[in-house]
Amino acid sequence: MTGRDRYHGASDYSVACCDNFFMSQFFEIHPDDPQLRLIHQAVNIINQGGVVVYPTDSCYALGCHLGDKTAMERIRRIRKVGKEHHFTLMSQDMSQISTYAKINNDAFRLIKGLTPGPYTFILPATHEVPRRLWHPKKKTIGIRIPDNRIALALMENLGEPLMSSTLILPDTDMPMTDPYQIRVILEHDVDLVIDGGFCGIEPSTVIGLTSNVPEVLREGKGAVDWLEVH
Repeated sequence: MTGRDRYHGASDYSVACCDNFFMSQFFEIHPDDPQLRLIHQAVNIINQGGVVVYPTDSCYALGCHLGDKTAMERIRRIRKVGKEHHFTLMSQDMSQISTYAKINNDAFRLIKGLTPGPYTFILPATHEVPRRLWHPKKKTIGIRIPDNRIALALMENLGEPLMSSTLILPDTDMPMTDPYQIRVILEHDVDLVIDGGFCGIEPSTVIGLTSNVPEVLREGKGAVDWLEVH
């Protein structure tokens, strides 16, 4: 099955609970024209405390509601990361970012010029961000506006950023890219896998914006040659 026909709807792996055993749901969502019915179902899962796998413009990511501590801890366990791991608030637009991060004029112009795109920006967090999401020492948060219609549709219908982490499993260096492989490996660990087609294998470029000069903290898919003009 190819083209739009492949994205006709959900392959329902509905939660079948028995002695704490369940299988995740699996939605095939069209990458260029996301089915609103499935987006609404995905948002409902997120709002009910679910952990979802969804596509971005760089690679697949794990996401959950930013106010849900239990879901966040599930992502930590899947990734086996500690408290200093930087979660990212995947955002729909600049107005969402300004609610959760402190942005000066230079940072605003830089972010606006590079987004939507494969960049994560490390910025001082505002008090709208739950303290458990702050970097424990730096009090910062990662912010991202992806160039992916499925991800943007999720945030638009959620009405707020999606707390996210790149889907890189423990003891591996590369993000997962095949949604069917993701389903096989994580079907008992997440509540939903969204198949939005094959993503890339490069994570986003991470830019630190906590000082006067932008700093490349991780070089990924996003180009950094623009730094030469700063």
